[in-house]
Amino acid sequence: MSITVGVLALQGAFYEHVQLLKRAAEQLPSSTWEFIEVRTPPELQRCEALVLPGGESTTMSLVAARSNLLEPLRDFVKVHRKPTWGTCAGLILLAESANRTKKGGQELIGGLDVRVNRNHFGRQTESFQAPLDLPFLGADAAPFPAVFIRAPVVERILPSHEGIQVEEEKREETVVAPSRQAKDSVAQAATDEHVEVLATLSGQAARIATQDRDVNPETEIGDVVAVRQGNVLGTSFHPELTGDARIHAWWLRQVQAAVQKRQ
Repeated sequence: MSITVGVLALQGAFYEHVQLLKRAAEQLPSSTWEFIEVRTPPELQRCEALVLPGGESTTMSLVAARSNLLEPLRDFVKVHRKPTWGTCAGLILLAESANRTKKGGQELIGGLDVRVNRNHFGRQTESFQAPLDLPFLGADAAPFPAVFIRAPVVERILPSHEGIQVEEEKREETVVAPSRQAKDSVAQAATDEHVEVLATLSGQAARIATQDRDVNPETEIGDVVAVRQGNVLGTSFHPELTGDARIHAWWLRQVQAAVQKRQ
């Protein structure tokens, strides 16, 4: 089985994602993998799955709009419901709602019924790395060295129903993604799935994260930093900056399963 996976290459850490995807693919020889950088709609059309990297979400959305990629990206994620993973800025773009955002200053793709809190952990100088327990990697898996850089968190899991954007749009400094209808029964099945929390920043991780910072760790316990809904995965942190390919390998297995199901 030949599978093409794209990495949105408009801005941010796309190169690092491509390198880790190649390493992860070595663990999955049952498929032939091609990893491409995506900057145009024709390149996106070649892909069975897509990664949205960390970087500046506002810049990415502006460049995507100017490149005529924004609507194709929304169709890719929300109409065709192809496997999509967003890290940090990518998580913001894949959220149905994002706060701390002025109207007109940020476009969203959507796909995850969540509201994200942008820059939850503060400025660039307050970036940190923390060991994160990720049960989906296996019961005995070692903690993942999660890198948080001006990272968002999932502030609220939103109810999955029509009109969700209208309710969120009433909030101040909040932007929402335009609604889309799934194309077929396979895509609709992904749409009907609820948001699953895959990881939270634990008390131990929060205490390590806040060393040398004037922050009360108790306020950061339970922050939701990884979620999945159907075909869409979002992580607050940057696996691509760690050199640890475990999440990439896990995600490629999900991609394999999704492609096989469609075929």
